[in-house]
Amino acid sequence: MGTETPTTQKFDSSELEIDNKRTAEQKAIDDWLPITSSRNAKWWYSAFHNVTAMVGAGVLSLPSAMANLGWGPGVVILVLSWIITLYTLWQMVEMHEMVPGKRFDRYHELGQHAFGEKLGLWIVVPQQLICEISVDIVYMVTGGKSLQKIHDLVCKNNCNNMKTTYFIIIFGSVHFVLSHLPNFNAISGISLAAAIMSLSYSTIAWVASVEKHVGNPHREVEYGYKASTSAGTFFNFLNALGDVAFAYAGHNVVLEIQATIPSTPEKPSKRPMWWGVLVAYSVVALCYFPVALIGYWVFGNSVDDNILISLNKPTWLIVTANMFVVIHVIGSYQLYAMPVFDMIETVMVKQLRFKPSWWLRFVERNVYVAFTLFVAITFPFFGSLLGFFGGFAFAPTTYFLPCIMWLAIYKPRKFSLSWITNWICIILGFLLMILAPIGGLRSIILNAKTYGFYQ
Repeated sequence: MGTETPTTQKFDSSELEIDNKRTAEQKAIDDWLPITSSRNAKWWYSAFHNVTAMVGAGVLSLPSAMANLGWGPGVVILVLSWIITLYTLWQMVEMHEMVPGKRFDRYHELGQHAFGEKLGLWIVVPQQLICEISVDIVYMVTGGKSLQKIHDLVCKNNCNNMKTTYFIIIFGSVHFVLSHLPNFNAISGISLAAAIMSLSYSTIAWVASVEKHVGNPHREVEYGYKASTSAGTFFNFLNALGDVAFAYAGHNVVLEIQATIPSTPEKPSKRPMWWGVLVAYSVVALCYFPVALIGYWVFGNSVDDNILISLNKPTWLIVTANMFVVIHVIGSYQLYAMPVFDMIETVMVKQLRFKPSWWLRFVERNVYVAFTLFVAITFPFFGSLLGFFGGFAFAPTTYFLPCIMWLAIYKPRKFSLSWITNWICIILGFLLMILAPIGGLRSIILNAKTYGFYQ
């Protein structure tokens, strides 16, 4: 026994040294990765990050969604979505630090805690990647089309026509620069500007709609469904469900936003995060409900899938609104790209053993921007993309996946209020996930028949 003790001590000392080295290396990697490198955000960072994440291209499609849903179903679905998504967002904020001394900084880490190491990754990561990449693709289209609208309004008929493709490329070129900002807090200025822009252009959209009605109060407005056939009405209804789901997309980055807020046992991050969420959802209501209801009231079923396209006068105001949209989706693109960068860089550094470096980020982030740009110029179907991705990708991560994780972790008593509420959200969200993509896919196919690619 006496001869074994020094060997054991030597082994333990060597093992401890390896653990310390691994811990130091892990800390260095965490300090480099975008999500965990900075934890000094305040509660108002949560507010404007969540506004930027939530109020985006989706708000501009809500009048068109109302035209396909009708007054009764449209109002019910809008209000229900606001309530359900606020509830599921609260759940995610609560679950961020449910284990003492541990923070679930990423959506998939929470999924792994709820469903197991491997199953959690398979359930959450594909869904989250689809959400974030699809948002960035749609925002490429939105930014490009808004630039084109500005060009057409300013030039009238005095300029040469330019392809939509060129405007999307112009918009996309900005992100080859901005995508190299290292982390969430580094883009906080851009996100704040984007949040202000979202409130501004939403206000312009409904105020300009009211002005249009006041200027011509006797205009005939049709509120019947757009489609001339029952099948068309049904599929448009499904597509509109996806539009609404897309409008509530902020859950995909909420844990990553909360990860930037400092936390101690006495002052957990959920308190400032929740204050920020409440402010953000108040802004969401101020943006969504007036735009959706007033836009539909003024234009009826003739409203475009982007309400700013329906508005042409006064020219200076609509140009300003479209410029606000461009600035906003620049910030939103970066907000949704950051968790994707974090996932890619985590895999490359931790699993493929690449050394954390500027050139690794330079190559990987430029490739990502180029990919989203390519898909956007190939399929620039704004409304159809919203409907398809909104149902297929956002319904799970926003409407019911937080509820499933809550049931799996907290196990509330059967038929208690919490149990019933979560199952209602799960059933409604699952139906949304199944039905909405059908309408969006049909709309994409119809658009593709008449669309000349890269024009």
